[in-house]
Amino acid sequence: MTDRFQTGVITGTHGLRGEVKVFPTTEDPARFLDLKEVILQMPGQERRLKIRSVKFFKKFVILGFEGMNRIEDVEKLRGCPLLVERKDAIPLEEGEYYVADLIGLSVRTEDGNEIGTLKEVIETGANDVYAVEREGRKDLLLPAIPECILDVQPEQGFMTVYVMPGLEDL
Repeated sequence: MTDRFQTGVITGTHGLRGEVKVFPTTEDPARFLDLKEVILQMPGQERRLKIRSVKFFKKFVILGFEGMNRIEDVEKLRGCPLLVERKDAIPLEEGEYYVADLIGLSVRTEDGNEIGTLKEVIETGANDVYAVEREGRKDLLLPAIPECILDVQPEQGFMTVYVMPGLEDL
């Protein structure tokens, strides 16, 4: 389980006063309004940045950071991910999990047979779909519904599933 989550990626600068345009990778971009700081991940280093301003423009979040008031201060940040610590993440309801905690889980059937490893969570609108990587076979796509996903144990590193008839043939 991870103790940090990516919440956005800096895509470029915005204006001349040290603001950056961020593509949000969080479910709720409005959450930036409640954040006081983020962790900037740069090649080979990390840096905590205090947020001084938050605005919204189209699909982007415009952030200003304390101590960065000129375009020259932020030009080199393009492409850098912004992270938050687990304690600052959006609280989960019962039965919900952070995607980052699911990726890499061992996937097994009710009778204990290992199917593979959870590789990706695909958002479809109706329900998520879990892509399970299987050795020497095509990925298995499982709908993330209670009938298929029986038990999720991120702390123990596995999930138990029921593979509905016909799903392995897709």
